[in-house]
Amino acid sequence: MNKLSSYFGIGLCSLASACQQQKPETDKPNIIYILADDLGYGDVSIYNPQGKIKTPHIDRLASEGMRFTDAHSPSGVSTPTRYGIMTGNYCWRSRMKTGVLQGYGRSLMEHDKQTVASLLQEKGYSTAVIGKWHLGLDWQLKEDVSLDQLPPRYRTGDFFTNLPPEVIDFSKPPQNGPLSFGFDYSFILPASLDMEPYCYLKNDTLTAPLTDFTEGNDLDTGFTYAFWRQGLMAEDFDFMDVLPKFTRKAIKYINESAEKQQPFFLYFPLPSPHTPWLPTEEFTGKSEVGSYGDFVVMTDNVVGQIMEAVKLAGIEDNTVIILTSDNGPYWRPNMIERYGHRSAGDFRGMKADIWDGGHRVPFIVKWNKRVKAGSVSNALTSLTNLMATVADIVGIDPDKITGVDSYSILPVLLGKSKEVPNQNAIVHHSSRGHFAVRTDEWKLIQGKGSGGMSTSPREEALLEEDGQLFNMKNDPSEANNMFEIRKDIVENLSGILEEIKNK
Repeated sequence: MNKLSSYFGIGLCSLASACQQQKPETDKPNIIYILADDLGYGDVSIYNPQGKIKTPHIDRLASEGMRFTDAHSPSGVSTPTRYGIMTGNYCWRSRMKTGVLQGYGRSLMEHDKQTVASLLQEKGYSTAVIGKWHLGLDWQLKEDVSLDQLPPRYRTGDFFTNLPPEVIDFSKPPQNGPLSFGFDYSFILPASLDMEPYCYLKNDTLTAPLTDFTEGNDLDTGFTYAFWRQGLMAEDFDFMDVLPKFTRKAIKYINESAEKQQPFFLYFPLPSPHTPWLPTEEFTGKSEVGSYGDFVVMTDNVVGQIMEAVKLAGIEDNTVIILTSDNGPYWRPNMIERYGHRSAGDFRGMKADIWDGGHRVPFIVKWNKRVKAGSVSNALTSLTNLMATVADIVGIDPDKITGVDSYSILPVLLGKSKEVPNQNAIVHHSSRGHFAVRTDEWKLIQGKGSGGMSTSPREEALLEEDGQLFNMKNDPSEANNMFEIRKDIVENLSGILEEIKNK
């Protein structure tokens, strides 16, 4: 057993099964979607060679597949992006218009909502989610509690983004989890690793009771380093083992699925490198960017393990591996100054922002013999395009998908088109609800400032311009606001955004 395998306590293959010749290709390839959490465009060394973090495994994935340079998460924060990935719809079409869910937030997914998983399930796929869910769960309430009794601070409109834990009956499994939305198997963390409850749910059921409590950690660091909030915790929960545990589970699922004749879809949303930044001893000191950089290196290693597991299982030629991030990095200016590393690359802003640093993300697709190795695409694309793309791959009629904001990138992947067909524009959305619309060249922001973490509402109120317009070809760092100069373009893009909103 090699060092990688022994570290995580499992072998990647056995002599009897996994280390065999490649399984035959079919018209239904396996699909593995790796979603990193807060991984910046500039954190990946193939995107940012001048950066202080080296990511050899992700770089190798890019060398064996296609790397996109202009890919975007639909939101600058976690929950709405995950909604967009799963449903093919921008999250502002849902009940949640701003922000993210907390750990006890109600399920954002509408009843009977079509998802990428349910679509593939109907096509004969085995489906699994292993990792960070953060789309809400309908925790069951105690008998004497009604949602109407809860104060307004727990809701946005009529939607509950969080609940106080004392009203929840944890002896009952929550409802409307992954099994209700197309997944045959799930092993999840409810929300981010810095939000209670700190626990796992297997197939929508707690794996251990919430009998312990944490006072929190690194609470004075400004939401950085090994930060997590206080709250309920399962007594066997180990913060340091969360990423390794998910990796072990994912590799086991890949190995078991490879032995079957059924194609599989593995949605693998990592909890890293989001806070808490918890590199294990093996990765401590492996970067020049402190514990954050080390955690990125550890995340890169996880990608390498998944690639190796696929190879050793004999399914490499019939497996699509996608690697991306849910939004930009949480990397404030003082961190750039301290470490000399730009997590968002040369793009303006950070996580939550409407500027590109908030939502331009690494995006890489490997599919042997179909996607040209080492290719680079400048096509504008959104993570909402997953639904239409997998439908295209497996031959589902596009009229049967409900994701109105999803367009197939398969023609780009196969080298048949340089642009995403039929996609006129994509929409960005910040944590505080700023809208932006982007075409090939121009980006219009309806609002002042970042709309996220880089500027406050008070700061934005003092700005003179009513909006922002940038030429992303000539000014990708969004330094030259042309809102007052090119009113013709502002008017045109405003019309395009309204058309998209009114779909």
